[in-house]
Amino acid sequence: MKLLAIFFMLFTGGATWLGNFETAKTEAVKEHKLILINFSGSDWCGPCIRLRKEILESNDFESYAAAHLVLVRADFPRLKKNQLSKEQVKLNEALADKYNSQGKFPYTLLVDENGKVLKEWDGYPDETPAQFIKQVDDIVSRK
Repeated sequence: MKLLAIFFMLFTGGATWLGNFETAKTEAVKEHKLILINFSGSDWCGPCIRLRKEILESNDFESYAAAHLVLVRADFPRLKKNQLSKEQVKLNEALADKYNSQGKFPYTLLVDENGKVLKEWDGYPDETPAQFIKQVDDIVSRK
């Protein structure tokens, strides 16, 4: 699976989203990167869908993220056809307990490899992908 993710990043320039925060922390330490966590309701939250499509899946963000970030998505779909595995639900719920106990959607955090919150976006950030990347990069550059 990891080989497939690396193949995708090399040939598409895109970023890979992980579902396991512990794996993300290990990767962040190894690669000296920060972690971007996105809490999403992928099939019911309009602002979540808009954030994903307009910013997080933009070519500019994906290229930037592949080089500078480890990405984690904690998705909470509602439709039966989109339900995640029980293991993934547990991982997402544990991450929400730690970082999003109020159940905000979308909710995006930039954290260091130890899990310390450096920046948060509550709701849809009303900015262009370039402006969002600049906010992230200002923090990444100080690391």
